[in-house]
Amino acid sequence: MQRILIVLLLAILLLPAPHMGKPEVVRSGTLLVTARALPLSSIDPDLTHVGALTYLGGWQLESDNPGFGGISALLVSPVGDILGLSDSGILMGFRIAPGEGRGHPFIAPLPIRAQDRYRPWWAWDSESLTHDPATGRYWVGFELQQAICRYSPGFARVEACRTWPEIFAWPKTGSIESLARLPDGRFLAIGEMGMTADGHHDSLLFAGDPAEKDTPDPIHLRYTAPRGYRPTDAVALDDRHLLVLNRRLTMEQLFTGVIAIVDLPEKLEPGTELKARTLARLAPPLLADNFEGLAVSHEHGRPVIWIISDDNHEFFQRTLLLKFGMN
Repeated sequence: MQRILIVLLLAILLLPAPHMGKPEVVRSGTLLVTARALPLSSIDPDLTHVGALTYLGGWQLESDNPGFGGISALLVSPVGDILGLSDSGILMGFRIAPGEGRGHPFIAPLPIRAQDRYRPWWAWDSESLTHDPATGRYWVGFELQQAICRYSPGFARVEACRTWPEIFAWPKTGSIESLARLPDGRFLAIGEMGMTADGHHDSLLFAGDPAEKDTPDPIHLRYTAPRGYRPTDAVALDDRHLLVLNRRLTMEQLFTGVIAIVDLPEKLEPGTELKARTLARLAPPLLADNFEGLAVSHEHGRPVIWIISDDNHEFFQRTLLLKFGMN
């Protein structure tokens, strides 16, 4: 019975709605984060491989700042600075080792346009984040508002926001969990619970900036997740490959995660199937929690995969940051 209650509570917490665990007001300031190293497996501390990935490190992150946590999207800079975005519109920049990276640890709310200041704090259900390193601009997907907004370098201001009827067709409780910018400048949004008639996850491919009013209508693709899982984040690995993070919640194992890869065809046409191929599955006794954020960096010319979990600001969940290399 206790396990059933936990599953029901977690299912409720996954809905994009206000709950008492989220902080109402977060002020900008310095963020102090502690990182406790963890083995990949609770029964085999020497385990370093899972599926096609090599475990390079994992940490449980904690902070006394009440705004820390709830991280739903992730970016990692070439020099190791980590940027998390919570599902309450809160940015968190930090490091996991002294001297790593160049930025200063901080916490700050996303900037808001003047016309949006009437919205309640819980309406900023930011679930996805992507970045253009050439211009320094960022894009954020908001689930409750079903909008995509573009921000200037350093998140100094909101540059543009747009809603799309194709996204409004998705349930607000499972909308823009995944937003990826492809190397050629196109964008891909995957609906967590927005489904096609044949049971695939509806995916929208934008020819240009999805926050701009002049961008043409997207074409519909179909994402096939690992069986029983739903996509929670995506990032382009290169021109021909997309990484997708997938999540499942069951009474038996609670949260489990799958890191998958999609081989992108040379030409993406309406109706193209994006089929996930599992790289690694994270389930007990391996580290597992509510994984929602996915990022890629490079070390010594090789890709490094990062994932982070959303603790929903609850005492019985954790913020886990895991780092993997590709075999």
